[in-house]
Amino acid sequence: MVGERIVARLPENWRWIVTTRAAVVLSLLVALLSVATGIYRIDQQAADFGPFASHVPIAVQNAVGFTGALTGFLMLASAFALRRRLRAGWWATTLLLPLTAVQGLLQASPYSLPLVVLSVCALPTLLLSRRRFDQSLSLTTTQLAAGGALVGVQAYGTFGAYAMREDFDGIEHLLDAFYFTLITSSTVGYGDIGPESEVAILFTMSVVVLGVASFGIAIGALVGPAIQARISKTLGIMTDSELDLLDDHILVLGYGDLTEPIVNELDDANRQFLVVTRDQEAANELSDRDIRVLTANPSDEEPLQRAKIEHAGAVLVATDDDAQDAMAVLTARELRPDVRIVTAATDRENTRKLKRAGADDVISLSELGGHLLVRSALGEDESHVVTQLLESE
Repeated sequence: MVGERIVARLPENWRWIVTTRAAVVLSLLVALLSVATGIYRIDQQAADFGPFASHVPIAVQNAVGFTGALTGFLMLASAFALRRRLRAGWWATTLLLPLTAVQGLLQASPYSLPLVVLSVCALPTLLLSRRRFDQSLSLTTTQLAAGGALVGVQAYGTFGAYAMREDFDGIEHLLDAFYFTLITSSTVGYGDIGPESEVAILFTMSVVVLGVASFGIAIGALVGPAIQARISKTLGIMTDSELDLLDDHILVLGYGDLTEPIVNELDDANRQFLVVTRDQEAANELSDRDIRVLTANPSDEEPLQRAKIEHAGAVLVATDDDAQDAMAVLTARELRPDVRIVTAATDRENTRKLKRAGADDVISLSELGGHLLVRSALGEDESHVVTQLLESE
């Protein structure tokens, strides 16, 4: 609650600091810096950093260089989870940011200072925007099975190889057994550890077969959705992960000649908005212009729920069909009673009907156009006329 109040008191042009986009960008930067500094530190000597390394043991510096790179890769995964507004991603990033800061300090390098500073700065931003990450992690049965198979095979190979370490050349510790299982199941096979008995050979063969199968299933479960998302983007279809990023956006329901100026105005103002239309041709044209569009019937409940109407800041409805507009207004009002809905009426007689459907403001285009033409001919200020007309509505 305190964080939300702080955000609400910030000036409008500073509120982006605590938005989802800012948290994702900062987390990605921390991840990239952690990987870069970790890899750089692995190949350096402590003496190269002078006073920075005088109070940190060399073994610790070398260890945090390696673990820093690993933490960076974990941060990359959590940043992608943040991009989907997953609560699990928020928790993972919140736990990893202090770790990257500590690792940056222990690396005892002047090159790791930006990592420390950025980690410390990113943490308050993440904490203040925590309510924006409200999506639960939903895994399919295939993904759960793939993860379970991968972990199960690695555990089978590790503990089995350690139990039969007398039959292997080079396995003395549990880490050796895990190393052997990983390189064997991934078919890398360096050959530095090998079986020395028939039982060990049969066991190694089982690790190869099960490992290849588990890796194949895991890659398919992870890469498959990514390929689908890429195809959807090529076809101009928004994915659920992209829709999850919408927040305080403007929903434009329907598309027509009257909607085009609205879209241009919102695009020029750099406002976050989404157009929902069932016109496939119009959707393709909007997608080519890098405008967010969802191809669906704007008067159906399911598309509006996918369009995150619960997070929308306003709803605009302005097509050439008042009847379709009324249905879209009615659906939007039922799903979100507190959102502001503005629509336009091509026929003045439909103004009251659209208001009864749930619109907060209805602009009669014919009446507005007539007033503007007359007042402009008389040399009066058009903006004053528009204000008066809206107040009268």
